[in-house]
Amino acid sequence: MSRHRDEPADALVLFGISGDLARKKLFSALYDLTAAGRLDMPVIGVASRPWTDEILRREARAALAEAGEEVDDAVFARLAANLCYVAGDYTNRATYAEMELRLGDRRQPVFYLAIPPGLFDDVVGGIASVGLATAGRLVVEKPFGRDLASARELNDIIHRHFPEDAVYRIDHFLGKESVQNLMIFRFANTFLEPIWNRHFVRSVQITMAEDFGIEGRGAFYDSVGALRDVLQNHLLQMVSLLAMEPPVSERADALRDERVKVLEAIRPLDQRSIVRGQYQGYHAEDGVAPDSDTETWVGVRFEIDSWRWAGVPWVMRAGKGMARTVTEAVVELHRPPRPLFAAGSCDPGANHFVFRTKPDDEILLDVQAKVPGAELVSGPVQMHLQHDRPEGREAYDRLIGDALRGDPSLFARSDSVLEAWRIVDGVLLDPPPVRPYRRGGWGPDEANQLLHGGLHFITR
Repeated sequence: MSRHRDEPADALVLFGISGDLARKKLFSALYDLTAAGRLDMPVIGVASRPWTDEILRREARAALAEAGEEVDDAVFARLAANLCYVAGDYTNRATYAEMELRLGDRRQPVFYLAIPPGLFDDVVGGIASVGLATAGRLVVEKPFGRDLASARELNDIIHRHFPEDAVYRIDHFLGKESVQNLMIFRFANTFLEPIWNRHFVRSVQITMAEDFGIEGRGAFYDSVGALRDVLQNHLLQMVSLLAMEPPVSERADALRDERVKVLEAIRPLDQRSIVRGQYQGYHAEDGVAPDSDTETWVGVRFEIDSWRWAGVPWVMRAGKGMARTVTEAVVELHRPPRPLFAAGSCDPGANHFVFRTKPDDEILLDVQAKVPGAELVSGPVQMHLQHDRPEGREAYDRLIGDALRGDPSLFARSDSVLEAWRIVDGVLLDPPPVRPYRRGGWGPDEANQLLHGGLHFITR
């Protein structure tokens, strides 16, 4: 049966439904989609645990309670009626035959792989073995590879059975309201476009700081590190949204084309453009190798070689054990050519646009205005736009709903994933040594080497 890419799905198949991601995120998303009337279809969980339909429903209810959901019994009853379970080995064709039997006459399913990438080959091949790859869509979780070579290999595995336009690479960061608002704020307001370029923008800094450590995830984190965990995907996604050209339309590929062009214009990082840090005490964490060189902090500096951005430094940093938890992008404008209305030796600060996604969804604008009183002097004023997070709308709600509708706008395309890995691949293969930093600060002292040219880290 041929696949109709624009038709809504008629079933959802979740591989790895007994895992941590399902318990922490996916069951809540399924419940919220059901409450919104957007998930009236079979939801088939597939995993190796010897569960039954009833056990799956009980586990789903327990996961919602752990997540703090206020469960409406009628809503959960509708979700539970759609839930069923297939227990089996991912390498056994009988597992996929049972899945096909559970699907019945549903032939436009979405297959969600909440499983390690090492299992993709078995599962994608198993789906194809029962003839469902030609009709379905495939959603895969990050990390999509560990480097450029492994990402290419995963693409090859998937493309044996699913064409690119049927593959939805999920990055929950793009499902956040505040991240999507970067595009809306940029292109829906005409006042911004004339200044959004190298003539007015002095620098762009992106920070993703967490005031906690690895939280008992030592074995996982020690094999990944900050560069792979958040910079290669989340932070480069923010860069592409901030720097992209206006798309020719709102079509999914028009949006994704412009995001890819930004990544294509970034040169590969080298040892002069990166600093790696590790918080003191990391080696004492459970699951961490005593001689681990894994970074818990990473900072990079680069430029975007495009007409709009040539010469503008972009600085990104991400780390654990920091002074506070905040995720934000700060766009710093050039100062006026000479200070006016400055009191004595006071030099009015630059204007900043701040796009913050954590802890709150907000946009801040630092400007100068008259200080109240008899003198004509300026002082800093902050304009503040805060968004209320919509009820029942988390990133996974949006992204699963989009996959079911067949809208790939907020999913990563193959070329964007490969471009992101290309940018970091050299420093992954040949990284500089990690530098120690104390917890509760902003990273290693060596980070300042990224800030030549009169720049300084903008920390709020």
